[in-house]
Amino acid sequence: MAESRPSQSDLHPKTPQKNNVLDVILGGIERIGNALPDPVTMFLILAILVILISGLAAAINVSVVHPATEETVTAVSLLTPDGIRRIITEAVRNFVEFPPLGAVLVAMLGVGLSEHTGLLSAALRWGVSVAPLSLVCPAMVFLGVMSNLASDAGYVVLTPLAAMLFAAVGRHPIAGLAAAFAGVSGGFSANLLIGTLDPLLAGISQDAAGFIDPDYVVNPTANYYFMAASTFVITLVGWVVTDKVVEPRLGVYAGEKVADDEHTLTSAERKGLRWALYSLLAFLALLAMLVLPPNGILRDPETLTIVPSPFLNGIVILIALGFLIPGIVYGIPAGTVRNDKDVVKGMSKAMSAMGYYIVLSGCIPVL
Repeated sequence: MAESRPSQSDLHPKTPQKNNVLDVILGGIERIGNALPDPVTMFLILAILVILISGLAAAINVSVVHPATEETVTAVSLLTPDGIRRIITEAVRNFVEFPPLGAVLVAMLGVGLSEHTGLLSAALRWGVSVAPLSLVCPAMVFLGVMSNLASDAGYVVLTPLAAMLFAAVGRHPIAGLAAAFAGVSGGFSANLLIGTLDPLLAGISQDAAGFIDPDYVVNPTANYYFMAASTFVITLVGWVVTDKVVEPRLGVYAGEKVADDEHTLTSAERKGLRWALYSLLAFLALLAMLVLPPNGILRDPETLTIVPSPFLNGIVILIALGFLIPGIVYGIPAGTVRNDKDVVKGMSKAMSAMGYYIVLSGCIPVL
């Protein structure tokens, strides 16, 4: 006898009311967003506009006073022969020296390997399995926010697991999916830990700060307090909106409770997670030994301070190692890392997934 499954009417017993103010606003936002060109095209358009505006600004003798040196800076046209030669001759150097490019690629070597070996997926599934039923909604939003450490893994792993978990406890699975998706998307730049996005933003801010003070150093940890506080704020907001707005609009879930064991970890995965945790703690202990002592190796050799220091200046490679080492250690007992070729394959796969980002980064400095 075929197993009965909930029908579409069971999943959506009450159709949300259409054509109200919220639906009209959201529909308008969606139509505008869909009409926008690809981000790469947008950057190309903006780059061309900068070239044209530079010519116009130079033609009308636009000038400003530099706030740091109090010197008068006049607009320089890129439409002149010298400007065109400058664009052509400096394009490759600008691309290679674009600060966020190297930082993100290096960090993704470690993050990509952890994703390839299955560490990030297993960690998210473990987080889902231990979430208390009374706090299942805020737990899904919180895990969604934290999942940006794993790049896009939260979209792939966490959102379907959240839907299954909500259904398993008799709540609407679409609400679970929405809660996880809100955490992943709405909290993408928030976290309790330093991730791959922070070096990227620090590199962009470094270039901007250089116009005011060439010696000013923007550390990837500069935004940490705001990130950490935002993590809890987004979790609270996502929890309230899901429980008070999203789920009531879906109606009462009349489908069967789903007891899906796809989120259950195997014994090999559990062993891998334990050893990955041990390796991460050992790595953090080593970092503490190199940073915390007054004469630590990773402190500034002259001032013996942490800000600035080789520790903060090298935070990108440390982030990469913080994912790389546990990723390898997890993969050995889990069976996803059998030799060095598997490690190289994982890092190569991470780089191949960065093609779009490389194209986008190339359009910004080249033009």
